[in-house]
Amino acid sequence: MKKITLSIVAVLAFGFANAQEVKFGVKGGINLSTLTGDVEDASSKVGFQVGGFAEIKLTEKFSVQPEVLYSLQGAKSEGSEFGYTSKSTLNLSYLNIPVMAKYYVAEKFSLEAGPQIGFLLSAKDDTKVTVDGESSSEKINVKDDYKSIDFGVNFGAGYDFTENLSAGLRYNLGLSNIAETVEGENYKVKNSVFSLSVAYKF
Repeated sequence: MKKITLSIVAVLAFGFANAQEVKFGVKGGINLSTLTGDVEDASSKVGFQVGGFAEIKLTEKFSVQPEVLYSLQGAKSEGSEFGYTSKSTLNLSYLNIPVMAKYYVAEKFSLEAGPQIGFLLSAKDDTKVTVDGESSSEKINVKDDYKSIDFGVNFGAGYDFTENLSAGLRYNLGLSNIAETVEGENYKVKNSVFSLSVAYKF
């Protein structure tokens, strides 16, 4: 954790020291997330992300872009057994800090990749159970079931419509196991998130 933090600080310090231009901005968009690994019947759910960024231009074609994003992720699941059905939505709220390397392959089109660290803010499971046509729902705080820090890597692409307005498509591949060990059983669960966002640079 300390080594990763120091590496990110070093990259940002190098970027600002060698920057030709720095632009700040805000961004927001839609997430399509799920969980992979030791999970059954997990399907994608829709969430959102919102935050800010700084684009540090090092050359005409290459820049570094650190971001701070609030991101609502998680997954959905359904089950049916012994005469009842259940539908569950797991909402995982993260404060994500990606650091993206951007390369402009054309004047307005860029490709990007970079690491991400995420801090879990909340985890809630919203479950609806139906038995003989009667339904009941319950929201449970399950934050203790998940680790507080997540590591991943992002891949994406962006397009600048104008000097200020742009859009981006990104995939976050979770690298670390976010599930806490329960009663000696080591489940492996990882985040998987597609996001579509719109950004405005000042």
